Amino acid sequence: MWKQYRRSIEILHAFILTGLPFLSINSQSAFRFDIPTLKLYVFGSVIWIREFYLIVGVVLFFLLFIAFVTVIFGRIWCGWLCPQTVLLDLSQSIAKLFGRKYKKTIQSLLLIPFSALVSITMIWYFVPPVETLKILSFSTTITSFFLVLWIAVFLELAFLGRKFCTSICPYAMLQNALFDKDTLIIEYDVSRDATCMKCDDCVRVCPVGIDIKNGLSSACIACAECIDACRVLSEKRGMPPFPNYKGRIVRPKTFWLGGATVAAGIALFLMLWSRPPVDFFVTRDNTFLPSGLNRYSYTIYNNLGRELTLELSSPDNVTLLGEHLLRLHPFSAKSGSILVKSRSKLEQLHFNISGSGISLNRETVFL
Repeated sequence: MWKQYRRSIEILHAFILTGLPFLSINSQSAFRFDIPTLKLYVFGSVIWIREFYLIVGVVLFFLLFIAFVTVIFGRIWCGWLCPQTVLLDLSQSIAKLFGRKYKKTIQSLLLIPFSALVSITMIWYFVPPVETLKILSFSTTITSFFLVLWIAVFLELAFLGRKFCTSICPYAMLQNALFDKDTLIIEYDVSRDATCMKCDDCVRVCPVGIDIKNGLSSACIACAECIDACRVLSEKRGMPPFPNYKGRIVRPKTFWLGGATVAAGIALFLMLWSRPPVDFFVTRDNTFLPSGLNRYSYTIYNNLGRELTLELSSPDNVTLLGEHLLRLHPFSAKSGSILVKSRSKLEQLHFNISGSGISLNRETVFL
């Protein structure tokens, strides 16, 4: 029973992770970090690297979410959603169709294209999929990353496999510190040990090779394979399986930890969507120029998913020498400089950008 649910969730999870880079919102990937411009595209919006407070908010939200899921649902990520578990389970299921004799060989062969898919998918989260496919054959950098990731993922899956979960996985180590007495786990019912058939089917199907009858192990990934294996025989005797899920999902910690996670998510959403559509920064350049002439550098950030045409002007009695009409592509930044000649003595200078329904003013010094 659990295996059917788990396979369905694994396949859905694989489709989501692989297909998310292809989802386009405002002509950009739904979720992608663009290395050349240091921008994180997040479902129709963008976080610039200069907006460190938003990056901290994203990290805080994910830390709270991970803590919430782990404390309440235990190792559900390890056994149901971890990409490594998904790939090993799916390749193993397909290999079984060819019989036991060739199962290991077929699984190893299947891991070759699966590893390639993982490698190219990881690149898609940094380079748009269409662009990746166009430049993969002649871009040395992209090709090198693809091949190195392909080899690394394949070697890890084919030769380390489940041992990674029980030895060096950092998340598995973290889980031990987050569990409490009510966390959802798989536990063997010791009180019914006298009626257990000791068939050891639960041991044979365990992907990490533990014996659930010996008690809770930190190596258990909560995949429920042992429950399904035991159910086959125990139901014939009219008994529930001896190993089963145990824990309390609904409890005070569920509400306060879940509430903190939701609050962090709402706060992050509000910070992201309450930002101004355009950020405008201007500074005076410390350059020696004739009296009455100053040079200023400016940077304009377009936080919107549409193109903007803005005019740079000043309400003061000055002459602007330089580019006045500025065109900004969606989620782009434009930097430049402009000379300002004053017709009278000034101490403060005002700049204005307007157009496309936007008007911003900035004040700076004039020497």
